[in-house]
Amino acid sequence: MSTSETPSTPGSPELRPTIGVDIGGTKIAAGVVDGTGRVLARTRRSTPATDVAAIEAAVVDAVAELRRGHDVAAVGVAAAGFVDAGRSVVTFAPNLAWRDEPLRADLERHLGLPVVVENDANAAAWGEFAHGAGRSGDRAGASVHDVVLLTIGTGLGGGIVIGDRLLRGAAGFAGELGHVRVVPDGHRCGCGNRGCWEQYASGRALVREARDLARGGTPLAARLLELAGGDVDGIQGPHVTQAAAEGDIAAVELLADLGRWIGEGAASIVAALDPAMIIIGGGVSEAGDLLLEPARAAFARQLTARGHRPAIPFEPAQLGNDAGMIGVADLARS
Repeated sequence: MSTSETPSTPGSPELRPTIGVDIGGTKIAAGVVDGTGRVLARTRRSTPATDVAAIEAAVVDAVAELRRGHDVAAVGVAAAGFVDAGRSVVTFAPNLAWRDEPLRADLERHLGLPVVVENDANAAAWGEFAHGAGRSGDRAGASVHDVVLLTIGTGLGGGIVIGDRLLRGAAGFAGELGHVRVVPDGHRCGCGNRGCWEQYASGRALVREARDLARGGTPLAARLLELAGGDVDGIQGPHVTQAAAEGDIAAVELLADLGRWIGEGAASIVAALDPAMIIIGGGVSEAGDLLLEPARAAFARQLTARGHRPAIPFEPAQLGNDAGMIGVADLARS
């Protein structure tokens, strides 16, 4: 937790709640968050992804609704895109219409409140560090100061906290862990490159492998096809998780393969950053130990100096879909 979350002066702005707004490709989630990470009130809007002005109007409307019942000090906005080092401009958003968008200035003009803009994965990492899995400490109960969050959803997101500080980098773009290249000339990624880690360690990768298995005509895919109504292209990640939970061999192996990619990639990240904890979040992480145990095993096999360094736990995220909202509200308070 940052020192600015424990101010000494009652009534100071840091003691007042803040609003966190998490802007995704389909929805805008906003909430009033207090200094302990507790969500006091929340609201939602649809994301008009192709209309810059409409996105900002939806954020302003959501904040106005929440302010009617709460005296707030600031607003934090978690954006699914590249945010500059000044936490002000969204330079590029792959699934939204923002291109060099001065989001902070625009929102401050409409809201009359201080605004902080942060990448959504960074915000989620801070939320888990300050108020989620990182808050509970390591396996021995000791405080952790260095964590890496991996969000395994449709893609692979990441956020890094080093020395109790969110790592943003020189341009503000640090933490794009899903776009570390792991397979030269591998699968084409949405970023334009080939072989990015998220092409092998994500929900998209899981679905691709499951559908390829079913297209091969093997009877091993029978349960997956049944869950998808007989449509190969209808197979989705939750079908794989459900089948694996039922003990389906093919689904268990698919999750194990995904876990191996996560674990091996995480070992490389640890070699560079040496965190005390890896936090695993995102929708695919709901598979639990069916995913995490193979990830832990692959991580242990590939870890540099294994056997001669402190244990680095893989911990499930605790805040769920609220991580970004809580994290960016906390960053706005700081």
